[in-house]
Amino acid sequence: MRALWLVLVAGAAMAQTPWSCSCGAHPPGKPVERTMAPYANAPDDLRPYVHFTQPYFENYTTTVEYNGAARDIPTPDLKDISEVRIGFLGPISEHRDEALGRMMLNGAQLAIDEANAGGGYGGKPFRLMLHNDSAIWGASSNEIVKMAYDDKVWAMLGSISGDSTHIALRVSLKAEVPIVNTAATDPTIPETIIPWALQAIQDDREQGYTLARRIYTELGLSRVALLRVNERYGRFGVIKFRDASRRLGHPLVLEQKYMPGDTDFTHQLSVIQDSNVDAIVLWADQIPAGTILKQMRERGMKQRVFGAYRSYGSEMLRIAGPAAEGFEFVFPYDPTRDDPVWTSFQARFAKRFEKQPEVFASLGYDGMRIILDAVCKAGLNRGRIRDVFYGMERYRGVTGEMIFDTNAKNIATLYLGTIRNGKAEFKREPMDKPYARIEEETVAYSGPPLADNPAGEVRIGIFGPQADKLAADPALQHAAGSGFTLVGVPSEQAWGKSSSALVDLFGQERLIGLIATDRASSHLAEQLAVKMFVPLIAVSADRSLTALNIPWIFRLPVDASIADAVRAMADATRKAGSNRERVRNLMSSGVTLAGGVRFDQRGEYSH
Repeated sequence: MRALWLVLVAGAAMAQTPWSCSCGAHPPGKPVERTMAPYANAPDDLRPYVHFTQPYFENYTTTVEYNGAARDIPTPDLKDISEVRIGFLGPISEHRDEALGRMMLNGAQLAIDEANAGGGYGGKPFRLMLHNDSAIWGASSNEIVKMAYDDKVWAMLGSISGDSTHIALRVSLKAEVPIVNTAATDPTIPETIIPWALQAIQDDREQGYTLARRIYTELGLSRVALLRVNERYGRFGVIKFRDASRRLGHPLVLEQKYMPGDTDFTHQLSVIQDSNVDAIVLWADQIPAGTILKQMRERGMKQRVFGAYRSYGSEMLRIAGPAAEGFEFVFPYDPTRDDPVWTSFQARFAKRFEKQPEVFASLGYDGMRIILDAVCKAGLNRGRIRDVFYGMERYRGVTGEMIFDTNAKNIATLYLGTIRNGKAEFKREPMDKPYARIEEETVAYSGPPLADNPAGEVRIGIFGPQADKLAADPALQHAAGSGFTLVGVPSEQAWGKSSSALVDLFGQERLIGLIATDRASSHLAEQLAVKMFVPLIAVSADRSLTALNIPWIFRLPVDASIADAVRAMADATRKAGSNRERVRNLMSSGVTLAGGVRFDQRGEYSH
């Protein structure tokens, strides 16, 4: 457990280190050749022809090679340059995806500004060269050529459109410009074997396979309809889901299309309604997804609905309202987690742009940091920057950990989001077929009966940052009520001292339960609670706390207060008596506790 704690702390510290640039002092060599099979970690039952034959050769399983001369181009002397140019291609003007492109630009610009505040590249500032990705192929291709030859950028970020990203790939092949893609999910992008692009977002292959596993294997649904936008994002996006459906024995019942900008989906929904399907999968952006959900429910359609990552966001929730309840979608990361790397980025972004970062901004930031880090490692040489991309196996950004295959493609496990009570809850959703369904089983305590605590004073522990000050707060003591004493153990002191103090607290006979105030504290306390039979309420967004078969853990969302947790623990004790087992059983029974707090049998907060 100590090793896990140190890894968590070290990982957070590494991701938050101040900007420093080695300016190519130790450039990497050529990437080590790797082999990863099968491609994209596809499970056997989702791979093509697996029931009929084994292919004699598989593409995309070995490191993409580059054997050109770009590495040998001399690096310019730092005194001869005034700035280090990085390209940006995105729909930032006169484009229907302009709002998405500007958010991606905001994330990239924040990364540039933070790097420059830390000294840039040897005292020379990074400069973002902006190019608009218009809806016209010729215009966009000209912008990419200008970026490569006129601006002389060292690398570029972009774009959202799969069309434009493919054009950029062709230019990069000729001009030898490294590219990081954080938004286009066309699965054919990393399959061009052009050795200049890193894919920082899980593509539609990963998304389609993950949705198929959820719908057919986990939920047992069989009749599925597809509703998608009739443009490249929709046409290419659904291919892998369609293939996976067929391989799992459930070919799509039907596929309906709509044009970009459509607001009336009466025809498509009436056709789907007549087909008697179990579920509907949307390959759509937020606004049409919200409208579709609303119009479905108005028609009385009760099918389960699933979506690709672009279908989720604040606009979808605003438009759909209550109709979004139960909607499930895949997403590249968990935006509700409370680790300091993510929350610090959210605060910095909100301070700068007066809005919260969404997926395009967050991945845009991470993508730009990947570029800047690569420039600093490799120096001002495009070939060596490219080598950093293809030598990278993992990268921890603000959105979480990315895992790259031999094609420099992020294949990290996706998250599944579910709308409950107007908010999204997230959990990891692997493509592998589950051998057990732990989260669906009832959790119960089956150990020996526990004796009552001694009569008299009852103690409730608090563990987390500055927990000693929280326990001494008269307002929090008032929340507990008479007969209860709060005991705080701060988690920010030396690890050994904190853990020893927590063990001592757990060993006290008068302790009835513990409140953990953040994610890290909750994970440590959970390991002790299961050993020492102590009810634990964690205030955290991390659903993995209750995903294990541990009957002593209960989770409140991060928007709950510590006082809510204290009131709930005290009320459960008053109703069940001063006995840890009975308090635990009462809390898991679904009874409503003080402040309207209610938990289900797995310890999850239930509204």
